[in-house]
Amino acid sequence: MAAPMHSAAKVTGERPVFTATSFQKKTRSKFISIPGTRPSVHNGQLIVSTGVTSLDYLLGGGLAVGTVLLIEEDRYDSYSRMILKYFLAEGVVCQHELFVAAAHDNPHDILQELPAPILDDIAVNKPVEQHRLCHNPQDNPDAMKIAWRYQNLPKVSTALASSSRFGHYYDVSKTMEPEIRQAAKCHCFYLPEHPMQSSPTHSPMLESYSALLKSLQEVINRQGFGLSTPMSTSRNVMRIGLHSLGSALWGDDLCCHDNPRHSHALTTFLYGLRALLRSSLAVAVVTVPSHLIENRALVGSITRLCDNAIALESFKGSERDTNPLYKDYHGLLHVRQVPHLNCLASQLPDHKDLAFKLKRKQFSIERLHLPPDLSDTVSRVSRGELAGAAMMGSACGSGSSGNKHLDF
Repeated sequence: MAAPMHSAAKVTGERPVFTATSFQKKTRSKFISIPGTRPSVHNGQLIVSTGVTSLDYLLGGGLAVGTVLLIEEDRYDSYSRMILKYFLAEGVVCQHELFVAAAHDNPHDILQELPAPILDDIAVNKPVEQHRLCHNPQDNPDAMKIAWRYQNLPKVSTALASSSRFGHYYDVSKTMEPEIRQAAKCHCFYLPEHPMQSSPTHSPMLESYSALLKSLQEVINRQGFGLSTPMSTSRNVMRIGLHSLGSALWGDDLCCHDNPRHSHALTTFLYGLRALLRSSLAVAVVTVPSHLIENRALVGSITRLCDNAIALESFKGSERDTNPLYKDYHGLLHVRQVPHLNCLASQLPDHKDLAFKLKRKQFSIERLHLPPDLSDTVSRVSRGELAGAAMMGSACGSGSSGNKHLDF
């Protein structure tokens, strides 16, 4: 009986030749290689940077492509507008295409206010230097001026940053050079320049929102950002910035009445926007003046229709602006909504008390940490206060007589 032939060798008079096995390492990645993007370590979703490193950390590493980030504007629209400009500036540096829509300011004016990118070594060495001073108090004489009762407390790290760097750094005190800004491809939608046409159908969407959604769809299809288009070697991402939707300048009455007549106009637009982004290589940032909307149920509906949602509460014009406890911050940041993408549980931030501040050059989000009052009069109580405390103790039936100095 003949011996069986081995499948990996050809039994001949010559030297056996072994064929390659089927266990081969696949070097081709299933992720699209686009500059300025990377897959998320949490759910594998393709993400981009918002331009603010601390905000990327809150969103689980970055903003997922095909999603919407809602920013509830602060009272004077100072910091929400700044985050929008960070988002657009990051797109210019990463050579992404931009789509900017506004009803009050011309989108070209917003693009001219983009912050200038700064060198990496300036942004990286500064936190390292601060870290060295905090851990080597002998090199910093001011760090030794601390009360004895707080010396052994653990140091609180307020910075929000991940181990892997993503995104760039920008200087808000300077504007981006025109040569860098003009190299990016931008599409602008300025509402006064688009005449409204009355629609024969009774759609809940306003004419302004309908024209905006139609313009977005045309740009996505014409520029090849749809996922249905054939795959090419030069795929790119489009960043969409929509400023102050829901305001009266867009023809919406959400901010004017308790029961607005166009209560479903913005929510209908967000439905269409999310459906459009789900099938395209695009990501959107939408700002809404939620503090002007009196119907809070509508604000909740708008928030749930977005994948990510944050709210900015500025200290300008409030009592906290002059409160010494908040002197290191300019406002509070609230996380309203986090995405549920390719996972059963969303990536929640590890800290809920968040604050933001605008330094001389950078905007950052940190953990809210109120330092203890280290003045000379904190640990000393006046005799009158001790006498009042003793009288309160005797009135409550404590049975103690006289002043007793209790040190807790």
